[in-house]
Amino acid sequence: MSLKIINKEDLLPFVSNMLREYEVLGPVANDTGFKFAALTDAAQVRLDYNTTILPPRKALLPTQETLFTFRTDMPSVTPAFDMRWRVLFGVHTCDLHAMRMLDEVFARGNPDAHYMKRRATTAIVSVECLEACDEHSFCKSMNTLTATSGFDLHLIGLGDFYAVDVGTTAGDALLENHCKSHEATRPELVLLDKTMSAKWAKFPSRLSLEGKDLPALMGISYKSPVWEEIGVRCFGCGACNIVCPTCYCFDVRDEVSLDGKTGERSRIWDSCQLDEFARVGTGENFRKTHAQRLRHRFMRKGKYIAEAYPGQQGCVGCGRCARACLVDITPVGVWNALHKAHAM
Repeated sequence: MSLKIINKEDLLPFVSNMLREYEVLGPVANDTGFKFAALTDAAQVRLDYNTTILPPRKALLPTQETLFTFRTDMPSVTPAFDMRWRVLFGVHTCDLHAMRMLDEVFARGNPDAHYMKRRATTAIVSVECLEACDEHSFCKSMNTLTATSGFDLHLIGLGDFYAVDVGTTAGDALLENHCKSHEATRPELVLLDKTMSAKWAKFPSRLSLEGKDLPALMGISYKSPVWEEIGVRCFGCGACNIVCPTCYCFDVRDEVSLDGKTGERSRIWDSCQLDEFARVGTGENFRKTHAQRLRHRFMRKGKYIAEAYPGQQGCVGCGRCARACLVDITPVGVWNALHKAHAM
């Protein structure tokens, strides 16, 4: 829509002003690194963070949420919707691409009312990464190194000020009502172009193939011996799914009071790497080995989602699963091994 400029010294007042009206979630430091959390003070926000352990999808799809409450003595069902207005502040571009994918998944077919209502009351302020998070990031390979949509406001650090890409009318109002800004001048636009051009060399391409070629590679790799080779190392702990910004599988549970008159239905994050995930009521397990479950996960990330939702990606190259895996099973390692096996 437009490009504005705000001084760096005005960033924290911007956050403080939003805190007066909204719940603001942003990256904050903790004992193990960084996490997205509700801010109580603007000074908590850390835009210099490398990555967070859990992705910001937890703001839109909580780890556990109540879907509805019910009564059996006077039969009734009451939906439980979270209608708080919130701002998700400081989202990296890889996570931005992941949330765009989730938006399409939950809006398709029979839209998920809980996700859609929460999404409608959430503004996203993203930030451009100007250097790689660490050695596990491969966003350049997945073409998620930058973004042109999916945000309300997008911040790009330019020394003493930020260029602000205004993506929506809601974002324009958010900036207008809570922060001092001005239209970008010619010298500021030149500096922006220079900064954006210079960043590409700072991000290595870690895959030995293009991200867009993954669906084809996965299509010919279903029976690859690579799956058995890595399957013997896997613990099936599910950590990779829990930290992934594009995983959205969940389990549904009912809890009923002792007298049986009231209760609630909730959903909780689930993992396709757990033994019971593909087990059915009669005892059969459709993916009973670690190798089968790993293959399913990588097929989802590299092929199934891209085919089901054209233009979207099942993996955005954030590297969280590589950091979380106890036995060094990584997307870069697996896909490069498959590519090498096919090339030979």
